[in-house]
Amino acid sequence: MIPLPIILLAAGQSRRMGGKDKLLQAVDGMPLLRRSLETALKAGPTIVALPPKPHPRYDAIKGLDAQMVEIPDAIEGMNASLRGAMRHVPPEATAVMVLLADLPDITPGDLKAVIRAVQEHPDNLVWRGATANGKPGHPVVFHRSLFDDLARLTGDEGAQAVVRAHADRVCLVPLPDQNALLDLDTPEDWDAWHQKRNA
Repeated sequence: MIPLPIILLAAGQSRRMGGKDKLLQAVDGMPLLRRSLETALKAGPTIVALPPKPHPRYDAIKGLDAQMVEIPDAIEGMNASLRGAMRHVPPEATAVMVLLADLPDITPGDLKAVIRAVQEHPDNLVWRGATANGKPGHPVVFHRSLFDDLARLTGDEGAQAVVRAHADRVCLVPLPDQNALLDLDTPEDWDAWHQKRNA
């Protein structure tokens, strides 16, 4: 069976962090971006969408065995990253996972659970992680028949338009707690997360 490729979206601007880079904040003694990439690599081969060089995010993941893709128009938003990364998905891939880089609680087991759902529920076109009570989140896996749609997206909405267009063929995969939903976009988010984690 062909390993399912993973696109790690890490080219965003961190606009709400007051000048800090959220993906370089420390989690478990390493930058969040490095932790997210290590998590992804335990589940499958990973393509990382990154801002234009030079950028400190490249140093944060130095030495990891992933395909680094520079997104020259990253300032456009998330869909520039999707378009750029999709060009590097192997032609034989039957599906692709899209993963945000700012999910601090996501685990390799979570990613593998969503990948298992692809095998167990093959009649769907989209498989996505959800909270324990069923609220849709990440990661999201797309069937190869949707690759062209992903490659044509523009703006900063992400792939939500593609998901909505196939709402009747979406398989939700409950993951523990808020793993599928919790992202950290502001200094206040980070403070609250650290307080909860250290409680």
